[in-house]
Amino acid sequence: MPLPDTMFCAQQIHIPPELPDILKQFTKAAIRTQPTDVLQWSAGYFSALSRGAPLPVKERIELPVATQKTDTGLTKGLLKVLHKQLSHSEFVDLEELTKKWKTLCLPMETLKFILKMDPVEDKIEWMKFFSLACSTLGGSLQSAMKNACEILTEDPEGGPARIPFERFSYIFSYLSGLDPDRTESESNIFLTHLEETVVTRKNGMIGVSDFFIEDKKKLHTV
Repeated sequence: MPLPDTMFCAQQIHIPPELPDILKQFTKAAIRTQPTDVLQWSAGYFSALSRGAPLPVKERIELPVATQKTDTGLTKGLLKVLHKQLSHSEFVDLEELTKKWKTLCLPMETLKFILKMDPVEDKIEWMKFFSLACSTLGGSLQSAMKNACEILTEDPEGGPARIPFERFSYIFSYLSGLDPDRTESESNIFLTHLEETVVTRKNGMIGVSDFFIEDKKKLHTV
């Protein structure tokens, strides 16, 4: 049914004063995040905005697909968004995880692949899922730990990407425990060595260079 040809004068149309700023921030968020499905992402964006929840928005535009992504669709920027949205709870319902995943327009095949690495029923410990996702980004344990540090760090971009050694140790132990070619004893020896030679000198923190460059050979031997 066609709309009636009713004319409204300017006084009859009320525009909320906050609307221009909301649309401005929405536009900036869309440009930074570059969702593949704008409508799907927008629904999640405004839903989160209305609830005061963390927004599905990247901090910055990432590098081109050819250098930043694999065919999984997942990137460090998107994983960081998920971490901000879901890390407030130790365990996450798979239903909620799936909802946030879809909002970011990520392939369901990738989510299923990650969950198959350590199957669960209805919930998953968030840091375990985060760790598995980091390994999906990198492929090797070394790369996974680098990704984890760069996502979790509070250092500015381009800094040492430091995180607490306790968190580093948890992620490393969990991922190495899923590797059939790596024994628990080997992992413990590596972590002990790293803690003794690096962490005690840096107030319980560890950065990428502490294990990715200086201890590169030791990581390959465990």
